[in-house]
Amino acid sequence: MSKQRIGWIGMGRMGTPMAERLVQAGYDVSIWNRTRSKAEPLAAQGATLVDSPADLGGVDILFTMVSTGADVEQVYFGENGVLSGAASPKIFVDCSSIGVDQSAEIRGRLAERGAGFLAAPVSGNGKCVKAGKLSQVASGPREVYDTVEPMLNTIAGRGASYVGEGELARFCKIAHNVFLGVVTQNLAEITVLAEKAGVPRSAFLEWMNNSVMGSIFTRYKTNAFVNLDWTTTFTPALLRKDMDLGLASAREMGVPMPVTAATREALQAHFGAARLQDDPDAYLQEDFAAILETVALGAGLDLESENTPVPTGLELSVAAQ
Repeated sequence: MSKQRIGWIGMGRMGTPMAERLVQAGYDVSIWNRTRSKAEPLAAQGATLVDSPADLGGVDILFTMVSTGADVEQVYFGENGVLSGAASPKIFVDCSSIGVDQSAEIRGRLAERGAGFLAAPVSGNGKCVKAGKLSQVASGPREVYDTVEPMLNTIAGRGASYVGEGELARFCKIAHNVFLGVVTQNLAEITVLAEKAGVPRSAFLEWMNNSVMGSIFTRYKTNAFVNLDWTTTFTPALLRKDMDLGLASAREMGVPMPVTAATREALQAHFGAARLQDDPDAYLQEDFAAILETVALGAGLDLESENTPVPTGLELSVAAQ
């Protein structure tokens, strides 16, 4: 096992299970989270809980999994940030989904301090992490990737993919989440179409999942669509942010993305439809798959749970661990 000391910032829905895999694999991991109580369960498993990001200045490799680029900048460079003291990690690995330009700026600031930076966003959610079905894409200096690769492969059960220098991994992640939005929106539309014609959602989606068009993702989301289970894996606001990043990159590079643009506007309708809920703000913190209800609203269809639990495709992997 590597003797390198690892720091981890971000104990959210993704960060906690990702860091947990490192702890369970025997790595020396120190952790920090803005809300301390969210980090305490992992500390009980053997991680070292510190009081501020500044306390992680002495680790060898620092991982971050936070919501925005501004959060990354704050925990790196802000007051009591990781770099606020004399010591500094030699390698920074950011697993967050942030913009290309912001990532490049962070890379430059770290280079001035003699630190390597790896952009390493992921594909999946907390359940995928626990099931060993997370995937990770990385870009940055090859020697930095080679150092960190064993840890990335521990975190991502499907392994990590190195795609080159600089911010190329950010483009891959943006493209991935654009596809996520487009697929989810269209899956909601065709599911509502089939149901309005009289086909139960469970029957339609079972057929789709067994067809050439089925995927790990469509199978995973079927239980949510069938039973109207909006347990949060990814919020509509975060998806909208990534759709906007994709469209901004497309405009900058002259790539036409009309399907993405239409999907982004369809997603915006979900934020308006949320005002019909008793607690709109709470509703928008639920899973983005709830856009099914917005599509149904536009079709004049009242959805009800079919009360038919559907396997997500992750259960066997969890049991096997």
